[in-house]
Amino acid sequence: MFVKQISVFMENREGRLEQATEVLKQEGINILSLSMADTTEYGMLRMVVSNPELAKTALQEKGFSARLTDVLAVRLEDRAGELYKLTHILSAKGLNIEYMYALVSGDRKAMVVKASDGAAAEKAVLDGGLELYGNEELCGQ
Repeated sequence: MFVKQISVFMENREGRLEQATEVLKQEGINILSLSMADTTEYGMLRMVVSNPELAKTALQEKGFSARLTDVLAVRLEDRAGELYKLTHILSAKGLNIEYMYALVSGDRKAMVVKASDGAAAEKAVLDGGLELYGNEELCGQ
């Protein structure tokens, strides 16, 4: 069960993030979680949003380089050792975690995870006793 993440490649310059978030605001798209990584000249904005398809289209129409990626949204309890449990499950199966970031929206708590093999990671997480959010549950679609 994957969640659609929107990834936006953008210039690292003043106001560019504001422009991207304005596009989403104008479309009534809620940002549930985001991660921003940068280099000197460019950045990668990754987001889980309420309507990923519309977000991609709207951002592309405004000149942003945007694409959708399947990621896992792994439910985690708010207690010590939960992140270790997730990383251990994936590591034990020889899976690399390419990136991850936290998602907290209302009573939903999760780690958004992109692994080297998404299908194998999904199976490992479920077999390991953790649960996943789907787009419908997470984004209200």
